[in-house]
Amino acid sequence: MITLLKEFREFAMRGNVLELAIAVVLGAAFGKIVTALVENIIMPFVGIILGGVNFSSLIVTVGNAEVTYGIFIQAVIDFIIVAFAIFLFVKLINRFKRKEEAKEEAAPVIDPQTELLTEIRDLLKKESM
Repeated sequence: MITLLKEFREFAMRGNVLELAIAVVLGAAFGKIVTALVENIIMPFVGIILGGVNFSSLIVTVGNAEVTYGIFIQAVIDFIIVAFAIFLFVKLINRFKRKEEAKEEAAPVIDPQTELLTEIRDLLKKESM
């Protein structure tokens, strides 16, 4: 049992697992923020543009059952906006990563004295062979 706990601790403490856990928590919080934005700011404007249509009140009655397809439409719109917001967020993060990688990959500038000394060293190696 102790070895199982030790293995689990080692697994959980790996960088990727911790990063994934943090990403899930942040993603859930970000999703709530975007959902609040959609429900409280964007959808009222969409309703005004569409002539005061409130999607959540769209209902079809079939016999004794009420089919609330408006809630489904609202969920689809929420999903599209949340997915687009996350896409923009990831795109922004990737842009910053690329800039950092470009800085790291930039070839180190060799001053002329060092380059000359390197050439002299290489020539001396050739002569001694």
